[in-house]
Amino acid sequence: MTALLEVEDLRVAYGKIVAVKGISFSVEAGQVVTLIGTNGAGKTTTLRTLSGLLKPVGGKILFDGQSLDGMPAHKIVTLGLAHSPEGRRLFPRLSVAENLDLGAFLRRDAKAVQEDADRIYELFPILGERRRQAAGTLSGGEQQMLAMGRALMSRPKLLMLDEPSMGLSPIMMQKIMETITELKSQGTTILLVEQNAQAALSLADHGHVMEVGEIVLSGTGEDLMHDESVRKAYLGED
Repeated sequence: MTALLEVEDLRVAYGKIVAVKGISFSVEAGQVVTLIGTNGAGKTTTLRTLSGLLKPVGGKILFDGQSLDGMPAHKIVTLGLAHSPEGRRLFPRLSVAENLDLGAFLRRDAKAVQEDADRIYELFPILGERRRQAAGTLSGGEQQMLAMGRALMSRPKLLMLDEPSMGLSPIMMQKIMETITELKSQGTTILLVEQNAQAALSLADHGHVMEVGEIVLSGTGEDLMHDESVRKAYLGED
């Protein structure tokens, strides 16, 4: 079976600094795949490159059988690859509803867009209660829900989530992880970058450990959770 996303020998540089050094991995439809690693490992750079925000210096990216080489970010979204970025990047003065509408900016099916907005409000009831409230006045957890909802409004074939639990309380982090589990159960394909390695690996079908721009270890989420080196380095165990 052909993977929904295929990354082969991807290399990304900031000037003379090579941030991603020839990584290869794939994501099958319906899977949750996670990238874990310390700050500076190249995880966020990888996602930004896949979504067209950065241009690689080498390698191949195939999404749903189509090359993304040289394709602008807005075109990549229309193919079905959505990115909920680190730091959320909401429009703080716009309302919850307006932020969601911007996630569907390239769509022309108004009735289906409204149906999707209603689905987001079912997924995150607090957003439904605050749909007219400015996004900048929401709590951190509510803003993360809105960022995920906005990405889902493009009806993605693959949803990329970058550090969705960053800065959240344990209770809110649990809610976000439960939502990712629910999305997976609905058949959403997810590429997850998450510093909480325990949470990420517990719900991932497959995982990759990145260090200094390279993938140094790959396996099922369960196998990586039981790998001694991963447990010591990322799960806080001796």
